[in-house]
Amino acid sequence: MVLPGPRARGLVAAARAAQGRRLEDSEPRSPSADPASRRAALYVHWPYCEKRCSYCNFNKYVARGRVDEAALRRCLLTEARTLLGLSGVRRVESVFFGGGTPSLASPHTVAALLEAVVQAAHLPADVEVTLEANPTSAPGARLAEFGVAGVNRLSIGLQSLNDQELQLLGRTHSALDALRTLAAARRLFPGRVSVDLMFGLPGQQLGPWLVQLQELLRHCDDHLSLYQLSLERGTALFAQVQQGAVPCPDPELAAAMYAEGRALLRAAGFRQYEVSNFARHGALSTHNWTYWQCGQYLGVGPGAHGRFVPHGAGGHTREARIQTLEPDNWMKEVTLFGHGTRKRVPLDELELLEEVLAMGLRTDVGITHQHWQQFEPQLNLWDVFGASEEVKGLQEQGLLLLDDRGLRCSWEGLAVLDFLLLTLLPRLQEAWQKQRSPPPVPGG
Repeated sequence: MVLPGPRARGLVAAARAAQGRRLEDSEPRSPSADPASRRAALYVHWPYCEKRCSYCNFNKYVARGRVDEAALRRCLLTEARTLLGLSGVRRVESVFFGGGTPSLASPHTVAALLEAVVQAAHLPADVEVTLEANPTSAPGARLAEFGVAGVNRLSIGLQSLNDQELQLLGRTHSALDALRTLAAARRLFPGRVSVDLMFGLPGQQLGPWLVQLQELLRHCDDHLSLYQLSLERGTALFAQVQQGAVPCPDPELAAAMYAEGRALLRAAGFRQYEVSNFARHGALSTHNWTYWQCGQYLGVGPGAHGRFVPHGAGGHTREARIQTLEPDNWMKEVTLFGHGTRKRVPLDELELLEEVLAMGLRTDVGITHQHWQQFEPQLNLWDVFGASEEVKGLQEQGLLLLDDRGLRCSWEGLAVLDFLLLTLLPRLQEAWQKQRSPPPVPGG
């Protein structure tokens, strides 16, 4: 499997040479000289799965027959080119193939998409290209083909090392399948394999779950994500809980799992660089870091989300964009219009600042003064939060820090971020509105 085109073949060679390279800095690599409005991450959504998991409410579909991958690929390429043109993005800083189950796609589709990006924008030789993979759809030989196609990082949806839990979740793999896929992935992409582990499942207990995590630490690479189960209306698992077929998850037990799990990972040398994500040896996710830093990203494919300023169309305001959900309708729209954007919502200044605050505080770095000023040069962090008695109270409780570096959660505060935002977001809204209110008229 080779990329169609000499420029892309050069990209593959450079990307494969970079697979063993570690990010030595405490944060992903420094941004390029291109202005932030001309840089973006790229997310590509593959909408199909072998089956729908019992807990999943993502935009995914189980094909009734054979997927017309050639037609889907043509539309993905068309929409990628269109959105790159609309955004005026000159540099793509990372690519993430998500879903759905993108490891069901052919490596040729991945290669063709990367070639389309190379032709439309600058794609650095060492760019992070991540593929989500499920164990049953990603045997070692297939993973190797994805590597040749340009993928240099894998995110494996392992979810559990307990076969009964995997059956409850509706997963198609066993614990043994997961460990075999993980071992093959580490051989092919050393230092660049992430795994997901869920907690807070119905009937799950703290002790056995910690044993799973300890077992995973004996096999995993340098990146691990812990995700609490969210019971979503409309899913099979939600219905089972409502009907009493399985017990309702205990939120206090889930909180204990999270606390014990993050402590165990810290003791194993992992840095918790985000609420749900842990890395060692500098193996942070460059792509996800863009989200948490409120960078621009383009969303390609059915139901994909994006955030960018449409410079290429003469726009000056960042927009939240959502592509048409259903694959067949999305493909019709792409064929007619070049893209399947169903919804565009311009973000006003306050909405963008709220995102900067809520997303930035998810990381251990938090929000530096310099980062905040990129979005709000007139109202600094001290102006917003420095005089608030409630914020001072959070600092005295050891949950929040506001200092010369910026605003960030402590280790304890990161675990209760939602609680902190109940204080911080209203304070931001109040300060922003006060600064923009006209001064009182004398005698008025």
